[in-house]
Amino acid sequence: MNKVQRMKELIERLNEASEAYYAKDMEIMSNFEYDRLYDELVSLEEETGMTLSESPTVTVGYEAVDELPKERHESPMLSLAKTKSREELKEWLNGKEGLLSWKLDGLTIVLTYDGGRLEKAVTRGNGEVGEVITNNARVFKNIPHSITFKGRLVLRGEAVITYSDFEKVNAKIPDADAKYKNPRNLCSGSVRQLNNEVTAKRNVRLFAFSLVSAREEGEEPDFGNDREKQFLFLKDQGFDVVEYKKVDPDTIIEGVEAFAEAVKTYDVPSDGLVLTYCDMAYGASLGRTAKFPRDSIAFKWADEMAETTLKEIEWSPSRTGLINPVAIFEPVELEGTTVSRASVHNLSILKGLKLGIGDRIKVYKANMIIPQIAENLTGSGNLEIPKHCPVCGGETKISKLNDAETLVCPNMDCEAKKIKAFTLMVSRDALNIDGLSEATLEKFIAKGFIHDFADIFHLDRYKEEITRMEGFGEKSYQNLCESLERAKETTLARFVYSLGINGIGLANAKMLCKAFHDDFEKLKTASVEELSEVDGIGEVLAEGIRSFFDDEKKLASAKELLSELKIAKTEEDEGEQIFLGKTFVITGSVEHFNNRSEVKELIEKKGGKVAGSVSGKTDYLINNDLASASGKNKKAKELGVPIISEEMFLKMLDSGIGWEK
Repeated sequence: MNKVQRMKELIERLNEASEAYYAKDMEIMSNFEYDRLYDELVSLEEETGMTLSESPTVTVGYEAVDELPKERHESPMLSLAKTKSREELKEWLNGKEGLLSWKLDGLTIVLTYDGGRLEKAVTRGNGEVGEVITNNARVFKNIPHSITFKGRLVLRGEAVITYSDFEKVNAKIPDADAKYKNPRNLCSGSVRQLNNEVTAKRNVRLFAFSLVSAREEGEEPDFGNDREKQFLFLKDQGFDVVEYKKVDPDTIIEGVEAFAEAVKTYDVPSDGLVLTYCDMAYGASLGRTAKFPRDSIAFKWADEMAETTLKEIEWSPSRTGLINPVAIFEPVELEGTTVSRASVHNLSILKGLKLGIGDRIKVYKANMIIPQIAENLTGSGNLEIPKHCPVCGGETKISKLNDAETLVCPNMDCEAKKIKAFTLMVSRDALNIDGLSEATLEKFIAKGFIHDFADIFHLDRYKEEITRMEGFGEKSYQNLCESLERAKETTLARFVYSLGINGIGLANAKMLCKAFHDDFEKLKTASVEELSEVDGIGEVLAEGIRSFFDDEKKLASAKELLSELKIAKTEEDEGEQIFLGKTFVITGSVEHFNNRSEVKELIEKKGGKVAGSVSGKTDYLINNDLASASGKNKKAKELGVPIISEEMFLKMLDSGIGWEK
């Protein structure tokens, strides 16, 4: 076993022992054994000059940023020419040797090391400009923090989340429609988080697939014009390199077949293979086109097709007014999953396929992910286009959008267009109803289960229909019912915020409810003058609130929703309003609270406000990393706003007084 492999083994065993001891109150290793293995790891790190990801000898702090900065790549990142033909791959080799490797389906990242340390990590972006995600890359599962090569090293790799980790994340999400669609989407969101604590929990891994450059004191390592030696060099530095096989024209077909068999059980998402010339000088001599380099080519798996029968077309209204056709067919197995529906997108495609109920159709998964109809073997064309919207019953019309015919509902009051209002109502800061994602709400509205806010608390009327919906069985239904019961007990401020009154966020809703002593009757009948006197409201917002409650339909909807709720009286603590008139901004991770929302609630309880960005009106910025170079820290320093740690904030609470600027 080589030293790098031994280090990886030690890291895994030590971290497993730490987790058992601290998180599960179990001892799977004696202190003596732990110390012995730890010392061995320290010795190997000193000997090799290398520190691997997740080593217990280092601690990577979590940090939140306001935004991901953009950066232009030193050289453009081009796409690859593609083929689905094995014979074309053989011809492309032109008698040369090549490296055949996985084409992983994740997010391409450029890593730069300098002096043996990770200097920066940048996403592919549009190929010219990417996002800087260095802080997130530091918490990837397998990226070395320090390497033995002390020059400047630039490499490209694919950030991925395995299928098994993807399933673990989705298993924790009760709402079927809120689950992530595929590992690539989950990985993309995880890599680009503003708080790397989230990234760390997602088990993102990176597999190197290309060495861009390596220079030490002006010299490049001698790879003997052999690309495989570059891969071996990266392995020696502690990187996981994408799995590959060396092939030639006589073995290329056999190599592709081996990968084709392996992909059936491979835990890392892959959408094909990449073939690259071993002879780097030869590959470079071929140059590139405007879009593709000529030293590599991608091989895409042929789409798996299945024949089935069209059962119905479901017409699904959306918040934009479009009524989208969705094909429902007899379930078939595709790429290892059962598929029974596919979007037809618009009327032009529907008519082009000449779809009719009972037709025999061929379906596939585009890029092994999105179900599509490839062709209609029957072509009966007997479908009727609905003349009325399935939600509001209003007359539909056919319109042209970018030369494509679409079916639309022109009724501005159609419930399907109110999806954003319902989404706000069920959100965490409002009634906090788990299991009702925007996609689920859209389906329930389209099926006529929900017309008004209060209808959400009567979904039990549609138990049979809901439990039969795709991805929404008995367990999901029960979870939703339990969530609805919990949501009935809430505060007046959350209720007011859930109404979606223009300009009224949760903080303003709390101020309003406090001013009117949690009396909704007084609040809804208050004059513009009375409302304007509430701290933080002002005349414009006051007029908007008054206008909302003067709308008979909106007021009736609010009253009906209120009748479903049990409003808890908010405890007023006038004697401890130490932050009255003070505005805070909170950034970064917290240590003494579960999350930043808890800090926010405490500040508001003590009379203060919490804003999202630093301005001249900010009194304090709470950030445990006082030396952070984040945008909020910079702004606070420019404006002379005190930056205080969580410990300093807690001392303010203990002393019972706020500090002056």
